[in-house]
Amino acid sequence: MSATTATATPAFDRQGEQDDAARVDAAIGSFVREFGVTASLHLESCVRCGLCADACHFRITTGDPKYTPIRKLEPLRRAYLHEVSPFAPLWRALGIAKKPTIDELEQWQELLYDSCTMCGRCTTACPMGIDIAELVKVARHGMFKAGLVPERMALMDRTARQWGSTATPGEDLPDILAEVADEHGVPIPCDLARADILVTAAPAELGEHTKSLADAAKILNRIGASWTMHQAGFDASNIGFNNGDLELQERLTRSLIDTAVKIGAKTVLLPECGHAYGAARWEAAKWYGQALPVRIIHMTEFLDELLADGRIRVHPIGETATFHDPCQIVRRGGLEAAARRVLAALGFELRELQDHGTAGLCCGGGGGVVSNQRATPLRHKVFELKRQQVEATGAQRFVTSCGQCRITLEMGAKHASWQKRPESLLELVADNLAD
Repeated sequence: MSATTATATPAFDRQGEQDDAARVDAAIGSFVREFGVTASLHLESCVRCGLCADACHFRITTGDPKYTPIRKLEPLRRAYLHEVSPFAPLWRALGIAKKPTIDELEQWQELLYDSCTMCGRCTTACPMGIDIAELVKVARHGMFKAGLVPERMALMDRTARQWGSTATPGEDLPDILAEVADEHGVPIPCDLARADILVTAAPAELGEHTKSLADAAKILNRIGASWTMHQAGFDASNIGFNNGDLELQERLTRSLIDTAVKIGAKTVLLPECGHAYGAARWEAAKWYGQALPVRIIHMTEFLDELLADGRIRVHPIGETATFHDPCQIVRRGGLEAAARRVLAALGFELRELQDHGTAGLCCGGGGGVVSNQRATPLRHKVFELKRQQVEATGAQRFVTSCGQCRITLEMGAKHASWQKRPESLLELVADNLAD
C-alpha cells in the first residue's frame, strides 16, 4: 500500500452521507441540547486533580494519560465553553475556546467507545462528584447524531431497529425457545396471553449461553410461577443505551414494559446482563415520566429473594470462590450484598478480589466495548488486571452475575490461554437446587 493510499483510508468509522461540517454541527447541536444544569455543573466542577486516572482500568493497564477519564470529555468541555457557558461570547471573541473539528471528533471516537466502559469507577473516585460516566453517555449521543460510531456497534443498532433485538427477529423466538427447551429438557412458555412475570433474555442466552435461559426456566417452574417470554418484548439488551441512540433506547425499553402491561404481568425479570439492568431499571422511568407500571428486577435480586423466602433451597458446594462484581449491577446498580448472600447460600467460602464490590475493576467489555472489534487488543490488556487479581485469591471457583462480563472474561481467558473460566451465579443455583 502506498503512503498516499494509507493517508486516504479513514482512521475511524463513519455512518451516513453527511459532510464534515454537518457532522460537527450535528455533534455540537446534540451537546448543546444536552447541556442541562447538571451536565453544566459537572463540566464546571473539575479541579484537574487527576484522581480519576487511577480509577480507570484502561489508563492503569496502558499507563497512557490519554485514557484519563476526564480527558475523554475534552471535546465536550470545549463545546460547552464555546457554545453555552456563561462566558461563551467572551471565550469565542478571544479565541480561547475553539469549536471541535471533525479530526478531533474522529480521534475522540476511540476515547469514548473503545476505551470507556461507562463503568463509573471514575465517578466514585471524583472528589467533586462529577458523574463522568453519565457525561460520556451525553457525548456518545452527540457522536451518534454525527454518524461517528464504531461500525460494529452501528450495525447492531441498525439490526435492533429492524428486529427489536441485536441478534434475533421476534418471529424466530418460538422456534429458538422450543430448541432450547428440547436441548435442556425444561418447558419454556412463549407468548402466553396472561402471566405474572415477563421473562427477558440477553442475546447470548439465545445462542452460546442457552443453559442460563434453561436454568432460569428450571427455577421459575420449580416455584410454580406464572411466567412467559414474548415475541413483542424479549431482548433486554439495549444497544441504544450503549451507542447514545436515545430514540432506540426508549423504543427497546418501552417494548419490554408495554408487553408486560399487555399480558397483565406485574414483574419484568431481567437476565444476567449489566447494561440491560441500567437501561431498564434506572432509566425506564424517564421515558414514562411517572412511576413505572411494573416492577423491574434483575436475576440476582430474584434469586436472593427466592432463597430468603425459602421458596428454593440449594445444596452447599463447600469450595472457595471469588466473585467478579459487574459494574452496572453492583457499582451503579446496588446489588453487592444480594450477590454475596446467594454465594453464601451456596456454601462458598468467598475470597474477595483485591478490588471488589463497588470498587471492583470492570471486565473491560462493558458499554459495548466487547462488541467493538477494534477495541479487542485494549480489552485483552484490561483482562490481565482481572486475571492477576483472581489468581491472587487462590480461589477454586470464579463466579459472576453478568452474561456480558462472562463473555468478555471468557474471550480474555481464551486469548491468554488461561484455564480458569467464569461461572454464572444463576447456573450454580440451578445446578444445586435441593428437593
